[in-house]
Amino acid sequence: MSGRGGRVTLIALLVVLAWLVVGGVAGPYSGRLGEVATNDNASFLPADAEATRAQQLSERFVDEPTLPALVVYERTTGITDADRQRIAADAARFAEVPGVVGPLPPPIPSEDGQAVQVVVPIDDDRGEEIGTVVEDLRAVAGADRDGLTVDVAGPAGLLADLIEVFSAIDGTLLLVTLCVVLVILLVVYRSPVLWIFPLLAAGMSFALASVFVYLLADAGAITLNGQAQGILTVLVFGAGTDYALLLVARYREELHRHERPWHAMTAAWRGAAPAIVASAGTVIVSLLCLLLSSLNSNRALGPVSAIGIAATLLVMLTFLPALLLLGGRWAFWPRRPLVDRADSRAEHGIWSRVARFVARRARVVWLLTSVVLAASAVGLTQLGVTTLGQSDLFTERTESVAGQEAIARHYPAGTGSPATVFTTQETARQVAEVARGVPGVAAVRPVTDNPTGPPAPNAPPKVVDGIVQLEATLADPPDSDGAERTIRDLRVAVHAVPDSDSVVGGFTAINVDTADASRRDQNVIIPVVLLVIAIILALLLRAILAPVLLIATVLLSFAATLGLCALIFTYVLDFPGVDASFPLFAFVFLVALGIDYNIFLMSRVREESVRRGTRAGVLAGLAVTGGVITSAGIVLAATFSALAVLPLVVLVELGVAVAVGVLIDTIVVRSLLVPALSYDIGPTIWWPGRLSRSNGEREVQRAG
Repeated sequence: MSGRGGRVTLIALLVVLAWLVVGGVAGPYSGRLGEVATNDNASFLPADAEATRAQQLSERFVDEPTLPALVVYERTTGITDADRQRIAADAARFAEVPGVVGPLPPPIPSEDGQAVQVVVPIDDDRGEEIGTVVEDLRAVAGADRDGLTVDVAGPAGLLADLIEVFSAIDGTLLLVTLCVVLVILLVVYRSPVLWIFPLLAAGMSFALASVFVYLLADAGAITLNGQAQGILTVLVFGAGTDYALLLVARYREELHRHERPWHAMTAAWRGAAPAIVASAGTVIVSLLCLLLSSLNSNRALGPVSAIGIAATLLVMLTFLPALLLLGGRWAFWPRRPLVDRADSRAEHGIWSRVARFVARRARVVWLLTSVVLAASAVGLTQLGVTTLGQSDLFTERTESVAGQEAIARHYPAGTGSPATVFTTQETARQVAEVARGVPGVAAVRPVTDNPTGPPAPNAPPKVVDGIVQLEATLADPPDSDGAERTIRDLRVAVHAVPDSDSVVGGFTAINVDTADASRRDQNVIIPVVLLVIAIILALLLRAILAPVLLIATVLLSFAATLGLCALIFTYVLDFPGVDASFPLFAFVFLVALGIDYNIFLMSRVREESVRRGTRAGVLAGLAVTGGVITSAGIVLAATFSALAVLPLVVLVELGVAVAVGVLIDTIVVRSLLVPALSYDIGPTIWWPGRLSRSNGEREVQRAG
């Protein structure tokens, strides 16, 4: 045996060394993901969206595609001559900033004389470097002084603020996530040694996922944005720690039964690996369903997150077992497990008592928990789904938000981000008249050969391939609900002009098409995810009734989560609503991750049911897995809560939703509802599998 033990130790050492080499190569890529990320909303639209077609047409009317930054100067007592001199000097310096496309249009004074706006076109091909150009513009404009406020806003200003937020992912978010996982592992294991193994394995998983995501994004095979990058970080560390907790708990359990650590690890791996694989497979397949989305941003999130889970699965089933083998029993110091062959339920006193409570009051427990969850779902009536405006996008007041508010105070709010209407030369005049008659449209003008300033009276429009471009200034801020209603009305009006072939685009139109695509995605992807999960559960549990009931409990939990979150967002965090993409993202993550805990529980329940009978198997499975699954849920909830460090409402809402949902799944659904329902139904829960025809219920009830 000693010879075999030496060989096993050598193999484990080689596995660890091989993974450390992989980590040394892959590690640097985890800090380079921002280099291949893009945050341009327009590039995420489907190719057939009207705003996408408009963007393609707009490229014909300019030598260089640009993204405008709007520098707004405001003095509530009125702009002075000294202010105008400063503005003129600033404008001359703006034109010299690398990345700015000159000549600049002349400054635009407001009618009330309290503001001046300078439109600064920035080369759109600069991509993420637009953030640097905006920083240079802000440096040129300088700070507020003597009552004159200066802000750089517009689409370029907004993009720069988003880039700054997402730049915190590689540093702040990763550090917070690591600290959260470390603290929880110390509390769970109460060991100065054991926490190192799961945390090291989770870090290795993140490094491995990062190198694949980087290479694929750099090659153009996938699109990476800041949102997907942030979710990748918390998902890998959260899910990785969950899988580690499950394997370590099973290893500790087997160490009580086996003298040799490698025998214990073999038994633990065989017992835990199927549940971990099924769990990871469920999440991966659910995330890949996002490839059915019509939005490129959703299609990006699916593969990126799936790569993260796949890398985590590989590491946790190879690197972590090897580390634990090398650590042996000493890894659990000072609570080293002894070979006493005790019943696996003996170490789980609290959860054994919970199991006995469920057995005594099974029907009352599942009925009561169902009613409580259903009552929580009533809060869904408060969940306002909308397109978040620029002022509502951040949890902090950014410069782009302040500038947009200043523009709205002194100009038609849509100034600087007009809707663009493309139509045929023959119908251009009629389309312009129709557009002016749309409520919410403040002004309509054609694009001429002198686009840098107001067109001369009766100046002919610029014609490219028989097409004319009109610019419609909206009365409402371009990211408001009012502006979106105007775009919808404008499209109806201009589309009705015969033979006009009108196409409406622009910043607001992008938001409209994104919201429409999000609703379509929900209707398509949600049923597919449910079907996929049902198939995986049926294969794992070799039953039909159990998967149906498990999915029903998760859907009830999902509805309760959104209901509670609606109340939290409205009355605690004072958010204006949720973005149109939120319901789909929340569903995919909550259902896929929530079903994980049911997989962990029911796979063990089935294993115990084969030996003990169904009802005793339910109680044994609950008692043995209760502590580890609860710990796993707390870890995942805490890691997703780390998204709150990013001052972006969309990510804060997703982090809160996943945290609340996971805790509900862990504490209520998996601890009470599912065990009570399974116990009450008995062997029929495995219908139509062979286990449903077990006739050992007399012994089962006595064992319970």
